[in-house]
Amino acid sequence: MDRNIIHFDLDAFFVAVECKKNPSLKGLPLIVGGSSRRGVVAACSYEARRFGVHSAMPMYLAMQLCPDARVISGDMEAYSQNSHLITEIIADKAPLFEKASIDEFYIDASGMDRYFGAFKWAVELRRHIIKESGLPISLGLSVNKLVSKIATAEFKPNAQKQIPAGTEKDFLAPLGVEKIPMIGKQTATFLYDMGVRTVATLREMPMNFLISAFGKNGVSLLNKANGIDDSPIVPYSEAKSISTESTFDADTMDTARLKSILIAMVEKVAFQLRDQGKLTSCVTVKVRYTNFDTETKQVKIPYTASDHVLLQTVTALFDKLYNRRMLIRLVGVRLSGLVHGSHQIDLFSDTAASVNLYEAIDFIKHKHGAEKLIRATTLDVSRRVRMEMNMFKGK
Repeated sequence: MDRNIIHFDLDAFFVAVECKKNPSLKGLPLIVGGSSRRGVVAACSYEARRFGVHSAMPMYLAMQLCPDARVISGDMEAYSQNSHLITEIIADKAPLFEKASIDEFYIDASGMDRYFGAFKWAVELRRHIIKESGLPISLGLSVNKLVSKIATAEFKPNAQKQIPAGTEKDFLAPLGVEKIPMIGKQTATFLYDMGVRTVATLREMPMNFLISAFGKNGVSLLNKANGIDDSPIVPYSEAKSISTESTFDADTMDTARLKSILIAMVEKVAFQLRDQGKLTSCVTVKVRYTNFDTETKQVKIPYTASDHVLLQTVTALFDKLYNRRMLIRLVGVRLSGLVHGSHQIDLFSDTAASVNLYEAIDFIKHKHGAEKLIRATTLDVSRRVRMEMNMFKGK
């Protein structure tokens, strides 16, 4: 039996929420993001996109392309509330669904064709979501998550498209390689420089070459070019926190070493956060002394998944927390107040340079492993940290 996987993606989600709050904004070129010259576009309306504006673009360039655009700083609380509303609607109707980010969902409707028709059911659910939420949403349906996601992106906004089973390769063949979700700007440029511009051409590349160029991701890249994706629907459950702790072989008062370990922890957890498409709004640092006394300090911060923000926060909390000058046996970092959303949501305060930096860092870590790229200040403790750290998700 063929799988029926539905992908729902809210159209220009941030912009749609702003227009829902203020209907007078509808139809205007609208940009959500940092208002300063060094700010970055987090999202933009389709009216602004016609001028060449796109997410992750420096704000000064966006304003040059579309000087009449209305700029809004963004309201993360409103976006989270509306995302939660859509989640509840889908949870009430769908037998099995996955919340992939703040504005996209996958539903497994396999077997639905026997009774009602998977595509007909998806269209009805889409209408219900639009009616109940007042937000525009698109859908794509195919035999797997990959093709459904690409179909949604290719035909949105206001899309409801089915790619019939057996036609996946034909659908993907003429598309640009950048349409494959795992291919970012840097990978696309690398492929373009080699003359690989379409999925059909990528499909013809030798496996050995792709592995040498992209490491273990080379196999996945070729599979995706052929429309192969067996990844399951991961049932939705909201993780409340991500925690990391390190217990030392010998208790220590070496603050330089302690801070290096905390830095290594933050790097790993921040990468994990971005990899899961989540942001945190609360940071906690824990210290356990040699006499087993345990103390913690926490602080609320704007939603982020950025190393530099979390590093500054964790270091400041540790400086306030460690004032007893006793030997320490354990340190830990906890990120809570999590919401779904890509790093793009944090672009309200980021610059174009920092966005490009994190894209490059994550590209390298995905290709070679998270432990292959670390800060110089943690070199002497990175091996010990990898052995000591016990990372887990708090439920």
